[in-house]
Amino acid sequence: MGILEQSQVSYYNDPSDFGNYQFTSLEDIINQFLVAYVGEEKIIGKASRTDVAFHAQRAMQELSFDTFKSIKSQEIVLPPSNTMILPHDYVNYTRVLWSDASGIKHPIYPTKDTQNPFKIKQNDDGDYDFANLTQDILIDNSDFSSTLASSSWIQSTAKNTEDENGDAVGEDAVETNASDQLEFKNFYDTRVSTTTTYFSHQYAVWQLVELDAETSEASLSADALSTAAVSGNKGVGIVRVGLSTAITGANTQNVASTYGPGTNYDPTRTHPLLPNKPSFNMNPDVFNLPSVNSNTPGSYIEFSSGNDTLTEGTAILIDVSQIPLNANNKKEVYILIVSDNSITSNGVGTTSYTQKVDNITMSVDGVSSELISGGESTTWTNYKSATPSENQDSYDDDDYYVNALGQRYGLDPQRAQVNGSFYIDNLRGLINFSSNVSGKTVILDYISDSLGTDREMQVHKFAEEAMYKWIMYAILSTRANTPEYIVRRYQKEKFAATRTAKLRLSNIKLEELTQTLRGKSKHIKH
Repeated sequence: MGILEQSQVSYYNDPSDFGNYQFTSLEDIINQFLVAYVGEEKIIGKASRTDVAFHAQRAMQELSFDTFKSIKSQEIVLPPSNTMILPHDYVNYTRVLWSDASGIKHPIYPTKDTQNPFKIKQNDDGDYDFANLTQDILIDNSDFSSTLASSSWIQSTAKNTEDENGDAVGEDAVETNASDQLEFKNFYDTRVSTTTTYFSHQYAVWQLVELDAETSEASLSADALSTAAVSGNKGVGIVRVGLSTAITGANTQNVASTYGPGTNYDPTRTHPLLPNKPSFNMNPDVFNLPSVNSNTPGSYIEFSSGNDTLTEGTAILIDVSQIPLNANNKKEVYILIVSDNSITSNGVGTTSYTQKVDNITMSVDGVSSELISGGESTTWTNYKSATPSENQDSYDDDDYYVNALGQRYGLDPQRAQVNGSFYIDNLRGLINFSSNVSGKTVILDYISDSLGTDREMQVHKFAEEAMYKWIMYAILSTRANTPEYIVRRYQKEKFAATRTAKLRLSNIKLEELTQTLRGKSKHIKH
């Protein structure tokens, strides 16, 4: 019974199947091996499918390197960078060529006389420069795309506000909104004594970050919205975003008669029920780190324009060099956000005022513990830009290859060509070409291990027997109680089957070989 289930009509109408009959899938190899070689009264009495699949894949890898035909190829027009990215399933190359306008391929040969080394960043005096100017600090939920509770942000507790009669007016809020922004929503509250005092609460949101011990400066930026003043009702809203080391967390002490940072600072506190006593949150001194720029006061960005528009603040540079190290040899600093909607009378009624913050970013200027790259290496820059000495398009006997060592009679054969040169930069996964290949159509023929995708996991039928012998030998040689003569027998069979497969796949045709050998009998005149 034939094994072809596909009709000729369907085959010739489906280009993806062209030529597939010459191959057997790896899955079929495994299935057929289990049927033919594993079982009662066979050399391998028992073997799991997992073991067979592992050794089949190893066999395919090894045979792909020097037995199977290399059929992988890529073509690009070489860009101005003079580099070609190595294919995703690249293992080694067989040939690198460029094709001309007639479609004729010209071999490009590798060079061992240059490379692309790691260029170390140096100071003007030649010493290694370990300064790292652009290291971003990861801030959890910095764009407020998730809730505060699900991230590292900690917040003041929002208050339920009441009027002078003790009736509920509204509920303040500190939360992220539908537009992925941090939002502070304030109503007003009252205190009834000899007179009725109206005020709003002042809230804070903060997050702890750790900096490397070598970090000396930190840059901070943010966007915020400050609410406009309402005559007779409220002043301009104030939002501050900055760095602080004064935060101590929850604090149960009563509010002191004076306020400020230090051991008693607690951002969970809101406006105390004392007239004319702002909470600690609105004391600028809580941002207690020095600014690198003397023109910028404190370690915070203040938004107090009252333009009711989300505005990009001016980034600040903060000195963090004096922060002490914790037990993990890190510097602890808090990103602190505070908001105040200053209520000035009872005219606000049930109206709430909202301020917003978004897009907080932080980067540091510190000292790297590793060598820093100084950019593209000078060696590679010179190689890709210089005109190669072998690329002299003059065929006059006086200057052809004039720069080659030993002139014409001492010419090194590896340099006796004008097609350009290349080398593989395995560290960066690139093929680097000389300048005279730039803009040409470059072709890379390469070897893969045939395991990159399911579609390419197939074996040519000329090598099918070699696969079976390879799997058989691999399984027997890894079992403890297999007699040594059995292992040696299948080792020899594996070697013989591999050699046969290589001869078959070499595709030597007698007529073509004869035609080639006829050219060897030509007389060469001297």
